[in-house]
Amino acid sequence: SEIAKGRQVYVVYPLIKESEALDYQNLYDGFEHITQEFPLPEYRVGAIHGKMSPEDKAESMRLFAEGVNNILVATSVIEVGVDVPNATVMVIESAERFGLSQLHQLRGRVGRSPRRAYAYFCFTKNKQLSDIASKRLEAIREFTEFGSGFHIAMRDLEIRGAGSILG
Repeated sequence: SEIAKGRQVYVVYPLIKESEALDYQNLYDGFEHITQEFPLPEYRVGAIHGKMSPEDKAESMRLFAEGVNNILVATSVIEVGVDVPNATVMVIESAERFGLSQLHQLRGRVGRSPRRAYAYFCFTKNKQLSDIASKRLEAIREFTEFGSGFHIAMRDLEIRGAGSILG
């Protein structure tokens, strides 16, 4: 419905491709699924991840920023420094795989205009969430106001602890 209004969507995955060691959603499978569900010519889907050449990443971001692509399938490479005010939806697949500050930064890619924005944090259904993952997702749900970064940082400190000089 947001795309029908002329808005744009990010879909973020924790992995670029399938891993035998990690059972999480991945960008390649996600891209294939999304392009089937949102076919041409009505929809245009782009992709960006950290293993792309700088030129390819820049071109993918340009196409999204200029509104040529409606959907950008990405990894956390879009976490910082991306400003596309027309993007109003953020879907994060396998959200339990991301750190709290990453979730907060990714969520911050939408809501950059007066339009209402939506962020969806999807987690793997077949897995029991760890206590830490549950606390992270609860914190991101709890702190939804603009400027809540300080509170999220404090909660992250509570969850992870202060660490040690040598650790």
